[in-house]
Amino acid sequence: MGKARTPAEQQVAELLRTAKGALGLSVTFLTRMDGETQHLEVVDSSVPFLFQEGYQQRQEATLCQAIRDKKLPAVIPDLRDFPVAMKLPAARFPRIRSYVSVPVVLSDGTVYGTFCGAGLTSDKGLTKRDQSLMDVLASAAAVILEPGVQEQARAAEIAARLQPVMDDGGPLVVLQPIVSLRTGHREGAEALSRFPREWGKAPDLCFAEAHSIGRGHELELLALQGAARHLEVVSGYVSMNVSPQTLLTEGCATLLRSLPLDRILLELSEHDPVEDYEALQATLAPLRARGMRLAIDDVGAGFSSLRHIVLTSPDVIKLDRSLVDGVNSDPVLTSLVRSLAEFGHGAGAVVVAEGIETAEDAAMLVSLGVDHGQGWHFGRPGPPEALVDACAVPAAEGLVPRQAGPLIVT
Repeated sequence: MGKARTPAEQQVAELLRTAKGALGLSVTFLTRMDGETQHLEVVDSSVPFLFQEGYQQRQEATLCQAIRDKKLPAVIPDLRDFPVAMKLPAARFPRIRSYVSVPVVLSDGTVYGTFCGAGLTSDKGLTKRDQSLMDVLASAAAVILEPGVQEQARAAEIAARLQPVMDDGGPLVVLQPIVSLRTGHREGAEALSRFPREWGKAPDLCFAEAHSIGRGHELELLALQGAARHLEVVSGYVSMNVSPQTLLTEGCATLLRSLPLDRILLELSEHDPVEDYEALQATLAPLRARGMRLAIDDVGAGFSSLRHIVLTSPDVIKLDRSLVDGVNSDPVLTSLVRSLAEFGHGAGAVVVAEGIETAEDAAMLVSLGVDHGQGWHFGRPGPPEALVDACAVPAAEGLVPRQAGPLIVT
């Protein structure tokens, strides 16, 4: 039994069945032609075993190619009337005698292949009108096939772009300082992946594209390895990002077990769904027992963060930059950040603000009870040698800070 048809292939099969019934032929089929080989992709046949999906033959030796080259007409009531046709393999086995073939053309003008019908007997009733019907059905097939063709092209482009990066050991991993907002002391650093500038794509999108072609776990593991190498040359902890799906892989668990877990803060993004919290907790438990801390990243950017926090009891919650930028002058952001800080502390977590770019926002965050921060105000992502152990934190002039709250233990 052959492979199961995709929904698109099933739709094409219905078009082929329509053509076969209308023209009274023995078989109708869709081919894909790649320049060298003709592939029978979908077949509707009244003749078992003679025409099978997946069959391949040299493109230059096919009736379809001879028709494309205008050596033969698109409608052939009797192949015996055309010496060119009788020299081709199709005329000898399985003894095709009538034939009609029209191109399947995509919206950009690319010829995908052909939409064909064949009979084992001659058929003087085949006419130009039958070709017109086949043209209409071929156009419908093109509409059905095009999204899949585009997706294949997209996947091929992503794979070709990613491969040199992966062959080179993964993305460049840089570090951005994470500081205490009260003292300015650098407590740790977040490891951030960087991809070639000419791609013009944010790291999150690069990882998403890798996952879309089945290579996301591999790329994430390479990024984690790059982050882990920085542990040898920097003080404090290193915060590493991983998706819940990759965390559940054996490769990720093996890598993490090999690292000094008491110096790792593992960040789970709230953008990524968690399908099985029990499996996630079972994976995290032995790692956290050995000292690894857990952070929920991008809190406030969506609606899943509170569920993440309740069900995983993280050590750290990281406020998304969308809540931080302009917090000094926006009363709505001020109220929201204060509430999230109180919620985080009530859950026993340290609160970290991302994306701090101004002294005024940093000062306000201190007054709102946020413990730690990172952003361009304290240092841009860069190589480990660019990290400093202390950064200036402005006084919160005119602001009344809360009582000292829990600080991260490093």
